[in-house]
Amino acid sequence: MRTEILVVGGGLGGVAAALTAARLGRSVVLTEATAWLGGQLTAQAVPPDEHPWIEGPAAPPGYAELRRRVRDYYRRNYPLAPGAAQDPLFDPGLGIVSRMCHEPRVAVAVLEEMLAPWRASGAITVLTGYEPVAAHTDGDRIEAVTLAGRHDGRELTVHASYVADATELGELLELAGVEHVFGAEGQDETGEPHAPATADPLDQQAVSWCFALEHRPGEDHVIDRPAAYGHWRTEAAPFWPGPQLSFTDVVPITLEERTWALMGADRAAGEHFDLWQFRRVLAREQFAAGALASDVTVVNWPQIDYWEAPLLGVGPEQRAAALEAARGLSLSFLHWLQTEAPRPDGGTGWPGLRLRPDVTGTADGLAMAPYIRESRRIKAEFTVLEQHVGVQARPPGAGGEVFHDSVGLGSYRIDLHPSTAGRSYIDIESYPFQIPLGALIPVRVDNLLPANKNIGTTHITNGCYRLHPVEWAIGEAVGALAGFCLDRALPPRKVRSDQTQLADYQRLLSHTLGVQLAWPEEIRSRPHHY
Repeated sequence: MRTEILVVGGGLGGVAAALTAARLGRSVVLTEATAWLGGQLTAQAVPPDEHPWIEGPAAPPGYAELRRRVRDYYRRNYPLAPGAAQDPLFDPGLGIVSRMCHEPRVAVAVLEEMLAPWRASGAITVLTGYEPVAAHTDGDRIEAVTLAGRHDGRELTVHASYVADATELGELLELAGVEHVFGAEGQDETGEPHAPATADPLDQQAVSWCFALEHRPGEDHVIDRPAAYGHWRTEAAPFWPGPQLSFTDVVPITLEERTWALMGADRAAGEHFDLWQFRRVLAREQFAAGALASDVTVVNWPQIDYWEAPLLGVGPEQRAAALEAARGLSLSFLHWLQTEAPRPDGGTGWPGLRLRPDVTGTADGLAMAPYIRESRRIKAEFTVLEQHVGVQARPPGAGGEVFHDSVGLGSYRIDLHPSTAGRSYIDIESYPFQIPLGALIPVRVDNLLPANKNIGTTHITNGCYRLHPVEWAIGEAVGALAGFCLDRALPPRKVRSDQTQLADYQRLLSHTLGVQLAWPEEIRSRPHHY
């Protein structure tokens, strides 16, 4: 196949890049390894992690459209409670992590709606079930990428003028020999206050294999005891006060010990939220009486963070073993919840906890893919450091660094989960930030652009640049950049180095596409709070 722009990876960044390029008149091939577009929002079953200003103009335009369409989907198709039906900011799940938690497959349906007219016109071709297996290069350019069908092994080679790597682990960076890093950079290199003293490539954030649950009291839905159950029942992480199968862990910000309730916390009475509410995607109270037999929640909780082995810097067999172990941990935690978890009434276990495989689109009830928090990252023309966005690393009240080459906005705390090096949480304040164009441009390769968690950040700053709306913003910027470069026959680094070209590109983003490039001053200097 031949196309102007090839986007490998159909997560939020990949979809955003494809839509933006198509809107600018370009032809796109968009590929995805799983059956669902949407990445962490859908195939990985992670409700959106967002900032406090997501309902306003700071949201990436396409992401704001996605959120509006999700709400409209529920209004059109679901029997809503009267109050919820009238709420312009309707939230299906009333989860803690977002102002709008919803089912993964609703997001899949909405993304398909957004792509539909472009697919009908032929501007975007979508290939699901394909993963990259080879990249064909000529000097500093990628000429083509060979993909293989996951189900039949059939190979397909796509030639393109520009290639966006929107894969979850930055697969094209390795396949094409693009200069990159993974794991933790050292403080001796970056000067970041929270980096380890020296680099450790095998220090990578935990992955989580999520699943969806409902609760049917009085019923028995206990799964078979997983083979790994005995291991996880006694395994004590070096950063936790006890076994991983427990309601007791540590507060990520302070590392103080805490104990969770599974359900029953009354937030209206000032009680701390429980695990059930944390990432709930369907709340019965939001729907007509009798419409739902139970709430539905997604388990992406601390207990399923798999930290024993990394995914990057190891061979295929070790990676496969780590992913299988992550699945085993998730199933072990579910079995523990159903059989041995302490209940407030003195009993043990909630056998009525029932997997909802229809929510995750799989037969076994686990998500289609693991939740990946950290990827290979390009060696970029500019790398975002903790000193650019971290509150502790900047002068008091300074706000986030102002980048002259901003291409979008984001905000989140620097939030690193426990790591494969045995390190505990790093969860520290950051300022609302900009996405600099320099972080999207590899130091050498001319026509590859990163469109996921593989941009020029560090192990530390990836902790705030890895969330749903930021990934979408990166994708919008990449799709627009590829289209702009094709229009003017310029390489991306020339756009950044030429002030006139940079100004024109930023006008395309802001005036044509509606992307906000700068935070209002009153927000820029306000640290992000959950």
